[in-house]
Amino acid sequence: MAADGHIRVSAPRGPVHSGSGDQYITWASRAGERRLGAGNTPLRISQEHQRYLTGCFVPPRHYGRAADALGRAGAVVLLDGPTGIGRRTAATMLLRDVSVDGDSIEELPLSPSPDEETPETLPDDHYLLDLSNVADENYPAAERTLMHYRSSVERSGARMVAVLPAGLEWMRDPDLYPLVVHLGRPPARYVFSRHLRAQGLAFGPDELATDGLVRMFATAPMSELARLARLIARARDSHRNGTSFAEWRDKALEAATKWSAEVAKQLTEHRSIPERSLLLAAAMAEGASADAVHRAAERLLDVLRYQREDTPGLGRADLGERLKALSVERGDDGRAGFARLAYGGAVRRHFWENFPDARPDFRDWVGRCLELPELGAEDRTRMVARFSERALAAGRPDDLCELVERWTRPSAPGPFRAEATTALELGLIHERYGSYFRSRVYDWAWARKSSLAPDLVAALTDVCRQVIAVTHPEQAVVRLRHLAQRQTGPEAEAARAALLELARGNRRLFRRLSERLVKSALSASPGVRSGLGPDILLELLDPVALRITPPRQEFTRAWRAVMSTRPAAAWEPTVRRWLTGHASRRVGEWALKAMVDAAAGSSLRLSHLYTTACDWAERPDADASLETRARRDVRQRISERFCRNIDLVQGIEDMCSEPGAQGTRERE
Repeated sequence: MAADGHIRVSAPRGPVHSGSGDQYITWASRAGERRLGAGNTPLRISQEHQRYLTGCFVPPRHYGRAADALGRAGAVVLLDGPTGIGRRTAATMLLRDVSVDGDSIEELPLSPSPDEETPETLPDDHYLLDLSNVADENYPAAERTLMHYRSSVERSGARMVAVLPAGLEWMRDPDLYPLVVHLGRPPARYVFSRHLRAQGLAFGPDELATDGLVRMFATAPMSELARLARLIARARDSHRNGTSFAEWRDKALEAATKWSAEVAKQLTEHRSIPERSLLLAAAMAEGASADAVHRAAERLLDVLRYQREDTPGLGRADLGERLKALSVERGDDGRAGFARLAYGGAVRRHFWENFPDARPDFRDWVGRCLELPELGAEDRTRMVARFSERALAAGRPDDLCELVERWTRPSAPGPFRAEATTALELGLIHERYGSYFRSRVYDWAWARKSSLAPDLVAALTDVCRQVIAVTHPEQAVVRLRHLAQRQTGPEAEAARAALLELARGNRRLFRRLSERLVKSALSASPGVRSGLGPDILLELLDPVALRITPPRQEFTRAWRAVMSTRPAAAWEPTVRRWLTGHASRRVGEWALKAMVDAAAGSSLRLSHLYTTACDWAERPDADASLETRARRDVRQRISERFCRNIDLVQGIEDMCSEPGAQGTRERE
């Protein structure tokens, strides 16, 4: 059995892409297909992003003060400063600097769900609390949460860094003042240079001295500088924007600073609804076939209830002419796109920002576009990601949730579970709305059996296991437990398997899950079956799948709950596997003593344990190793000690426990 894997959190909230254009790192699945690439996992992606941050990070002013303050056990540091200087990244790097290799950073929930307990803080743990997006009216409640976490961290000897919302100093409790470090803007040119080098771009000092870059260095947020570096890399990789850094730089600066005005000008020149629909369809379906763009534009006209002209199709401008008039190119492979770098992103942004009344129609349109047979799986994924980006930027997270429910209904016109999972994932990793989507996942998971579609249960299981568990593992366990206990069918079984997988590899999660299941199992009314809790507990206790040494107290309580709520025939095979594990030296004797302690007070349960050990000594499990089956003398010695512990618990200290001879006696 392995030591505690401590696969908890990593920060930040997953892969970050703040530029326009396409970067869709998702682990949505369709029939088990993974979209991460062979060998990748969410945890590995997050760890790789931390390494990327390390390569690009430039400490902001006063970072050293924060590092000094965080040096002692039990330290709490609160980071303040203007938006855009990279406070969250600074918090991540502070915690990373005081961590030992292999340690993880756990992000604390700001608004726990009703049945989520305060995370148990332990010495040498490292916590991040991000309050940067808390609104004025919500700050008092957020500060109470912060104060609660602070007390727990200081008592336990852990460390915590919290990112405060900018501009709310006047609302801050005076007791927090000594913990605050005011960060200043880092040298922006140096930050930009680090990002360029991380993208493999070579440049000379003079090439960063243009007027446009100098203006950005003075005021642009760090995320915009990172975005610009990625745009320059895109210009290089496209092989259609020149061959030198200066050419790539100029094209990227145009995309970052000029396209908004260009799109506005284009729309003043093309005012008809069919033209604008085709332009938006080209931006949303960029990279798909021209036929798909055409069909998507027609679908938008339907959603807008536009009355088409009576002129027959052959009497109107053809598709190629219409696309060309909008500066949309059709390649030799038939795929449509814009020649100008990142222009499609500017088009999408313009429509969502400048047609607010049409946003519900845009949502419905995207929902219906997935039905188009001309769109392939990757085309649909890109469209979902582009819609998610714009909906969240416009402050409409509910639009994503509504589409998730539509796409997973049994009546949905296609199998869109992968697209629903992608939308959920993009909401969960969003810096502003991540907590909103975790709350929505909780609400769905809490729903009664009849209200959730099987595909929605499957999508929720996917994101709990692959997304929430990476950053908020305890919240993932809570949601998976509800899905496993409140739903039915294969999807509930998958949620149960994901739940057990998490808890079997982490002592903290094992403790949390077992405590909750024990509580629910033992609180059931007499004579009433206590639900699936004991069944899940019994699976959790199986030593074959455990990758940790479970906490003894919770291990004992879990066994007591299982023994008191399930017949002996259900749990005796698991007892045998623990005995076999001890014979193979994979399990310490503490586990056997804990099982006896769990049965204490019930002579009937102790008798079942006794006879199980005796039978195991004579007939080992068929799946035990050949060595274990061959060493009958070893099994007998283990059985003797086990039975002697049973006698000691019952006060029969002077009676010799002889396996085989007393295996069937009544112990009432």
